Amino acid sequence: MAMTTARTIAVLKGGEWLIKDIDADAVFTPERLTTEHRLIAQTTEAFVDDQVLPQLDRLEQKEWTLSRELLKRCGELGLLGADVAEAYGGLGLDKVASMVVSERMARAASFGSTFGAQANLCALPLMLFGTEQQKQKYLPKLTTGELVGAYCLSEPGSGSDALGAKTRATKQADGGFVLNGEKMWITNGGFADVFIVFAKVDGEQFTAFIVERAFKGVSSGKEEHKMGLHGSSTTPVILQDVRVPPENLLGEVGKGHKVAFNVLNFGRFKLGAMCSGGAQGAIGEAARYAAQRKQFGQPIASFGAIKHKLGEMAVRVYALEALLYRTAGMIDARVDATPHDLNDGSAALAAFEEFAIEASIAKVVGSEVLEFVLDENVQIHGGNGFVHDYPAERHYRDARVNRIFEGTNEINRLLIPGMLARRAAKGDVGVIAAAKALQDELMGPSSMPAADGALLAEEARAVQSYKKAALMVFGTAMQTYGLKLADQQEVLMHLADMLMDIFAAESAVLRATAASAQQAPRASLHVDAARVFVNDAALHVEASARQALGAMVEGDALRTLIAALRRMIKVTPINTAALRRRLADETVALGRYVFA
Repeated sequence: MAMTTARTIAVLKGGEWLIKDIDADAVFTPERLTTEHRLIAQTTEAFVDDQVLPQLDRLEQKEWTLSRELLKRCGELGLLGADVAEAYGGLGLDKVASMVVSERMARAASFGSTFGAQANLCALPLMLFGTEQQKQKYLPKLTTGELVGAYCLSEPGSGSDALGAKTRATKQADGGFVLNGEKMWITNGGFADVFIVFAKVDGEQFTAFIVERAFKGVSSGKEEHKMGLHGSSTTPVILQDVRVPPENLLGEVGKGHKVAFNVLNFGRFKLGAMCSGGAQGAIGEAARYAAQRKQFGQPIASFGAIKHKLGEMAVRVYALEALLYRTAGMIDARVDATPHDLNDGSAALAAFEEFAIEASIAKVVGSEVLEFVLDENVQIHGGNGFVHDYPAERHYRDARVNRIFEGTNEINRLLIPGMLARRAAKGDVGVIAAAKALQDELMGPSSMPAADGALLAEEARAVQSYKKAALMVFGTAMQTYGLKLADQQEVLMHLADMLMDIFAAESAVLRATAASAQQAPRASLHVDAARVFVNDAALHVEASARQALGAMVEGDALRTLIAALRRMIKVTPINTAALRRRLADETVALGRYVFA
């Protein structure tokens, strides 16, 4: 039951937003959610509020029978099958709906991890890469919660270096395999029934397998003593002479990287959504606490320093939400534009590959915005934020792993410009031509167009200048290092920061422009949030560009590039204090995130 998401969405290539002008009406935003999307959001929220949050203490006591019961209830509501075709017991929803479910599941972080391992990391590879027989056998029971799934990629000696796995699969005469090895940090590891396991056939060919706990030689190690997520199971999974029948090979021998990395692309995107949902919930907690906590005879919400915090929390989450929904819309538009069988995951697979850059951006921006919001939530709670009596402390601990999950933020920062460079070199995205055109332009007089006086025109012009700055740095990096750019991790990370700020800033401007055109509720606050984000992005983009250029060139060449950078990024500061105060006051008045 695909939910159409107002298909005027532009069909772009991944990373193409850096060199293309996009109209606000060609971007999907939260304000364009359909009635069906909103109903599934309400269903998920009600499930978390009524059935998960009251049970957090029991989950943190490792009552895995309760985790299984909750997964079954998820199955009854259809929440486990958002990405699974109807033929296999799922709902076959679009990726916007799937993201909405993850976003709303996030307020119970431990159970959110249990849910994510089941719905995203186990069911999805089967939907994308499974044979018809495999889908029929496993997916219906995974979508009802009768079977619990897990995903086994990391090992004691290979976390970020997934292809360095040591688990071996030895081919047998009957076409089956014998697996030996140990997997680490496996979510749902203590009680899962089905594992997606990666191993090297004959020590060389990285390959995916479907392994059942019932297979002889499969066992779980002890529960890890973690900093947070105490209500989710995390254990090693040990494989000792495990015989896997030939029909449980997932995909092709030697093609396990396609399974692993495409599932991670989607997992990263969904993790960004969970971070957004968690941040929105924390903003509400912070606002309600600030309204009732009195110091010096008045609520702390009346103090400018607290208003600054609440306003900034809202601004960052606004931009995060904008880029997430924009990405979901692009994925759905790409899937819709690709002829496909609803029971075949190939169109979704192609879309995940296409938007791998945006998925990494969603993961890094999401985890770092959530970290900021939860840190400020603890600060607003003061001493109460540091004790178990208030949820701020648990949120803070639970969220730390998000910067490690699904590929560390460092790995993803290298991937963002690295993937763009590879696509540019192949001619898939015209970034090199755009960078050369910019180089010619820089030799002439300054040509940044003046803003035309329309709503957010100054901010749109600023975003265009940020794009030019990124193209200048990108072009300089390609010229300086060529194919060896991948070795220059510091430069790549500065470039990644620029690209993330640009995608978020443009997404915020497009969302606010659309909200104003649609006369959405609180449209003026949309504009406030976009203006603050774009204003502050100028400082971040320029700082990242200066650091990257300083690492690559020197002397007159550096002075020329820095002068060009100054000509490009001419953003006059605005009164962000007043805009943040407006956002904070509305947040406190509502007792929740203002754009929910």
